[in-house]
Amino acid sequence: MAHHLRPLVVFALALMLLIGTSAAKADDPTRLGFGDLYASVGVLGFKFSDKARTLAGKPVAMRGFMAPPLKPEADFFVLTREPVSLCPFCQSDADWPSDIVVVSLQAGVGLTPNTAPIEVRGVLEIGSRTDPRTGFVSQVRIVDARLRHL
Repeated sequence: MAHHLRPLVVFALALMLLIGTSAAKADDPTRLGFGDLYASVGVLGFKFSDKARTLAGKPVAMRGFMAPPLKPEADFFVLTREPVSLCPFCQSDADWPSDIVVVSLQAGVGLTPNTAPIEVRGVLEIGSRTDPRTGFVSQVRIVDARLRHL
């Protein structure tokens, strides 16, 4: 190879590597933590954070713990920051976890209750929504989700 072409070939290879890396990262969901959900929570209600509003409708990944499901055949569960030993649906408001996200699983994804940490990946939805089947009201949801045990 001619010596004057070598820098051009090296540049082209580096560019191809960079483009390939960027494309892979573009498909990865953005990691979202429980502390990223709200800008403020208080007696006047809550305000979603800029990050949550920006990520609404986009793929995200969150880590946490699965609260005991309402029923074994459910296609959704509640993701909590810390493990909870009781069904959050069965307790009073005073016992309700303050950091929760409702996770609706992809069709065909089975729910396997566990107490180990998990990661969920799906599309973030924010804003008040009442599930028509259960009557459960949520503010933050990850839909079309899949999960993996950590």
